[in-house]
Amino acid sequence: METNQLGRSTVGVTTVGFGAAGIGNLYRTVADDVARDAVDAAWRAGIRYFDTAPHYGLGLSERRLGAVLAGRPRDEFTVSTKVGRVLVPSPDTAHLRDEAGGFDVPADHVRRWDFSADGVRRSLESSLARLRLDRVDVVLIHDPDDHWRQAVEEAYPALHELRAQGVVGAIGVGMNQWQMLERFVTETDVDTVMLAGRYTLLDQSAARTLLPRCRERGVGVLAAGVFNSGVLATETPGRNYDYGPIPDDLYARALRITEVCRTHGVTLPQAAMAFVARHPAVATLVLGAKTEAQVERNVALAAAPVPDALWTDLVAEGLIES
Repeated sequence: METNQLGRSTVGVTTVGFGAAGIGNLYRTVADDVARDAVDAAWRAGIRYFDTAPHYGLGLSERRLGAVLAGRPRDEFTVSTKVGRVLVPSPDTAHLRDEAGGFDVPADHVRRWDFSADGVRRSLESSLARLRLDRVDVVLIHDPDDHWRQAVEEAYPALHELRAQGVVGAIGVGMNQWQMLERFVTETDVDTVMLAGRYTLLDQSAARTLLPRCRERGVGVLAAGVFNSGVLATETPGRNYDYGPIPDDLYARALRITEVCRTHGVTLPQAAMAFVARHPAVATLVLGAKTEAQVERNVALAAAPVPDALWTDLVAEGLIES
């Protein structure tokens, strides 16, 4: 599998990355051995970029990922994690499940928003312990939607300093929106952004100004949410869009895109991956997986060729932007 340099940094990411939210028990429990097999399958397939966060399963994703990678040569893989949510022990809620966070794990910790410099360092130190690593390659400010000022005035300078010291290789921001990402790209010296769900077959809003700005500034894009949380993940469109029911007009559009894809011998998820990967600003597709079979399917679909005529037809029908 090919490796792309992440923006202006020296950090490399494979063209397909492993998104580890699923092995943090996103929505439902995944057994330890199933999670381990998924990471092992990613490694066998040539994936060498792994993304996680404290938010994913209240640290479970980081612990599981670290346990599997512990036996791998450290210079052969890239890991990204995130800061902005500090995990605080909560024995009073340990008998409950993490329903509010969306992960099927005991609520033995609570998340506290913290984009302070101290919070960034404490979060990263805890992540390193869970990952069993002495360094992470990429650190992303995670979901600062309602915390712009503290994120840009405290979290970003802290990460900038850690990068200058060589503690981390690349820094950036990960969000489900493009507007604030564009502010970070324009007003700071980030290496990368993780863009979730805003550049897909159904939503090209990030293509108008954010992606061109990333190219102009030499910022690599980690493309996540390429299936818009489910609708584009199966050969027949699903009913979930951005973590909720899909609007009727978007569902009709997804159905028509599927029909056009079939005339070219292409499946909907195959097209969803290829569409995002073809943009020159995109360094990698971060594809979530919970099982070995899901990893193998994702890698196979990502490698399958898609004819240029498909994009021409989709543009001609107004189904995607040119």
